[in-house]
Amino acid sequence: MLLHGIFPPITTPFYPDGNVYFKKLEANVERYSRTPVAGIVVLGSTGEAILLSDQERRDVLKSARQAAAPNKVLVAGTGIESAVETLRLTEYAAELGYDVAMVRTPHYYKKQMAPANILAFYRTVADRSPLPVIIYNFPQATGYDIPSEVVIALAEHPNLIGIKESSGDVEKVRQMVEGARHIKRSATVTETFDAVTPRMLAAASAGTTSEGGELVPVGALSGSADAKPSSLSVTVVGKIKTRQKEIGFQVLVGAAQKLQPSLDAGAVGAILAFACPSPTACYEIYAAWKEGDANLARLKQERIAKVAQRVVSDLGVPGVKYGMDFNGYYGGPARLPFLPLTADLKSEIERLLADVRN
Repeated sequence: MLLHGIFPPITTPFYPDGNVYFKKLEANVERYSRTPVAGIVVLGSTGEAILLSDQERRDVLKSARQAAAPNKVLVAGTGIESAVETLRLTEYAAELGYDVAMVRTPHYYKKQMAPANILAFYRTVADRSPLPVIIYNFPQATGYDIPSEVVIALAEHPNLIGIKESSGDVEKVRQMVEGARHIKRSATVTETFDAVTPRMLAAASAGTTSEGGELVPVGALSGSADAKPSSLSVTVVGKIKTRQKEIGFQVLVGAAQKLQPSLDAGAVGAILAFACPSPTACYEIYAAWKEGDANLARLKQERIAKVAQRVVSDLGVPGVKYGMDFNGYYGGPARLPFLPLTADLKSEIERLLADVRN
């Protein structure tokens, strides 16, 4: 499955009393669906997933899924410390119609997280997951940084199709890309090389028996090594014209302030907290890079580097949420142990975002 482009890891809105504000969640998702982002990530770190109850996670997944546009790739954050619980939530996300599961590295028992433990965890999840899986590495939050050698070994698994690498280490991105370069897979894409998922094809083919199209095997969509595209010709499913594109193990990054150098190092896209208040500004960097305009990509990168560092890396979820409020989305309060921002910090965010409106 193609994961190229920009993905906002959406926040979870709350009422002042701490309950999930589902109407605002749906409104945010509907607005992101009208931007040029490739897809939407639900229940990532920016979504405060670790602060939600099991039932709230399920309810948030369901609400976001119902509000999303049909042409956006939907990624569910399903990582929990145990493989068993991770699979339970992944299976639920698959039932709802999500396209990909994003599974963070287990970290609570970090001293025991030797390569053998991590390899066994991800291989077990990938073996049994009904969805293709991407690894999620966020050492700033977990205190555990998955080694590039382990990622390269995991990349051989046909159902592990990529990683979100949020360390901000551009050299590590380069190492993973080079180490997994030999992996060649096939993904189904549109005629214009946008992502296509089984959910999209199922919707396109429903009730359209006269179009003469046929569904592509799920393995081809997920990037399975066993996928064997029959040809480069266009296949019509409903009103979607599809073709095959060769992809490898896909590295996405999580640091907006290092997006352009990460793309130069071989990343194919990004899951960026800064895309929550400013999705278009992030997309413009990717679009310029994709068009081969290095100077424009660099200028667009310089435009957001300072604000992304401050709002996301320094101020965290409360900073992201206030940035959303300032840029017309609903951010609202974060849950304890996060505290509300001071008036001075809010004014600082407003100054920083003054030239990065959406």
